Amino acid sequence: MKLVRYGAAGAEKPGMLDASGTLRDLSAHVIDIAGDVLSDAGLDKLRAIDPASLPAVEGSPRIGACVGNIGKFMCIGLNYKDHAIETGNPFPDHPVLFMKATSAVVGPNDDVSMPRGSTNTDWEVELGVVIGKPAKYVSKENALDHVAGYCVINDVSERHFQNHLSGNWTKGKSCDTFGPTGPWLVTRDEVGDPQNLSMSLDVNGKRMQIGNTETMIFTVAEIIEHLSSLMTLQPGDVISTGTPPGVGMGMKPHPIYLNKGDVIELTIDGLGHQRQTVTEDA
Repeated sequence: MKLVRYGAAGAEKPGMLDASGTLRDLSAHVIDIAGDVLSDAGLDKLRAIDPASLPAVEGSPRIGACVGNIGKFMCIGLNYKDHAIETGNPFPDHPVLFMKATSAVVGPNDDVSMPRGSTNTDWEVELGVVIGKPAKYVSKENALDHVAGYCVINDVSERHFQNHLSGNWTKGKSCDTFGPTGPWLVTRDEVGDPQNLSMSLDVNGKRMQIGNTETMIFTVAEIIEHLSSLMTLQPGDVISTGTPPGVGMGMKPHPIYLNKGDVIELTIDGLGHQRQTVTEDA
């Protein structure tokens, strides 16, 4: 299934894409794509619905983040071999964890607004993992059973804030609009192997990032095993699993960063497409 949240920011409705790509309204069946709806039982109830019985959504509504009421927004750094090499960092011994504020979450096509004082705003296409049932001390062998589905995330980053304002990376990752998520939550049964997904990102029509999840240092299952040994993962928690090479910070001979008016477009096979225009905070 491909699950969607659509409508005005803060008032999104739940939806589903049918086989033809038509958006169907799920409001008569669930309040939101969140919480218990993400459990195996909750998703099975949605699978039992004939999409043709659902009202088609007219027009072209705004698409919101594909998960509502995100609890924890966890991000893994330096998790692609070629990206670690690009940044001159050794491969980590354990998944590098930082948190992104949930107030950064926006829809996949909403504007990305650079904060006041930003000089080094950067892009990162990433595979998002949405937890569907609680995970505590799970093994990598059954870790994927705790996944509701997958999505596209742009882990937008302000590198000066990240690296020079003291503290950890969270400062440069949590600015408002720095977490475009969606367009769809694609359930794990439809995705299959999360370690064989091609991804790309363009800025102003120029291809900047090309990668595949097969080059992750830590697989999705290994990330869930590690994180669940530190904290309980809850339904609606999101894990952004790292980015392949081609970020602005790694460009040679000089870094390239985003400017007002730039357009970012990113895609992961089977998970959909995002498009953001860069603006500035007033």
